[in-house]
Amino acid sequence: MTEETKKAIGPVGAVHIAHHLANSDNFQNLFQEGMSLVEETATYLDGNGREEAKQLPRPASLAYATESMRLTTRLMQLASWLLLQRAVNEGEMSREQAGSEKNKVRLDKLSSATGGPSWDELPATLRDLIERSTRLQERVVHLDKMLYRKDAEEHVEEATNDNPVASQLSQLHAAFGKLG
Repeated sequence: MTEETKKAIGPVGAVHIAHHLANSDNFQNLFQEGMSLVEETATYLDGNGREEAKQLPRPASLAYATESMRLTTRLMQLASWLLLQRAVNEGEMSREQAGSEKNKVRLDKLSSATGGPSWDELPATLRDLIERSTRLQERVVHLDKMLYRKDAEEHVEEATNDNPVASQLSQLHAAFGKLG
């Protein structure tokens, strides 16, 4: 059994899929996708996007400014998370350090108004970048919850290892949320 496999197996033999995913080629692909999207967005906003924005009517121009700022903010937050996770994967930072730093990254609060008349007037390239960034955001949020919720559950499990009833209740709570 490899050292990585031993790390992936928990106290009761459960495989920690999230930790395996975070250290796999899948994460590397997610990282590359995120960084490429940051670069593509910057190139667009500094070039063609700027020219397209000048051609928009006033309401759409305001929507463009708002959505491009939201897009930039979302991508910077996602890039921060991806860089933190890569640092953990490469041993440059502990999971605990990353968890502490990760609290500064806001992944759930980054929305876009993807409807309404102003949305339809935005350049197609900007809409595409926004949609791709929100899909990336959903994937990162999902992985983040799997990784860091699991860590919290492990700490609870460690604390209840001596009490089998408390351990079972903890597992039920993790699976189904607060009971009662």
